[in-house]
Amino acid sequence: MTAASTALPTCAVALLNSGTGIGMHSVFCGPLLINSMDYSFRKANIEDLPHIWEILEGAIQRRRQDGSDQWQDGYPNPAVIKNDIEQGAGYVLSDRGAIAAYCALLINDEPAYATIEGKWLTHGDFVVYHRVAVSENHLGRGLAQQLLKHIEEFARQHHIYSIRADTNFDNPGMLRLFEKLGYHYCGEVTFRGKPRKAFEKVLN
Repeated sequence: MTAASTALPTCAVALLNSGTGIGMHSVFCGPLLINSMDYSFRKANIEDLPHIWEILEGAIQRRRQDGSDQWQDGYPNPAVIKNDIEQGAGYVLSDRGAIAAYCALLINDEPAYATIEGKWLTHGDFVVYHRVAVSENHLGRGLAQQLLKHIEEFARQHHIYSIRADTNFDNPGMLRLFEKLGYHYCGEVTFRGKPRKAFEKVLN
């Protein structure tokens, strides 16, 4: 497959949940593959699980070292990532074959987003992503921004023009990235009993 090419087989229905991967009704069209330069964005497979979890473990440790309470309570864990993959929601960004970043992608039906102290920009279909993490070996290369750009392309391929996300109040790196990429702060949502800053980006 040449650079900048895509593959989009037929759609399937998955049951997902933002925290556990269980119980949410979403639709995915995959496996989706987007190649750009040396990076490829593709659906994760079960063989990727050890590499993905290594990336998440590193991210969890870095958040702890930063003094954050984000991801310090046993979430995410290998079972969550395994369920992401099994339900078709796990995606990886690869650098010449090496997994460099991970995220879980969902379409619609994010329960926590139904109640917001604020207001979303749109009221139609949306893509939401969770569990974003970049490999320690790839830090400082702008891969988080690359990953979010690929998520935008994923949304467009599914004819969806709204992307929603949330993060901790004490995650300045992600907050700066949202600002840089044109996300709008919409208010607060609650995940697992804790408030989170909620953002939306409307694609052209």
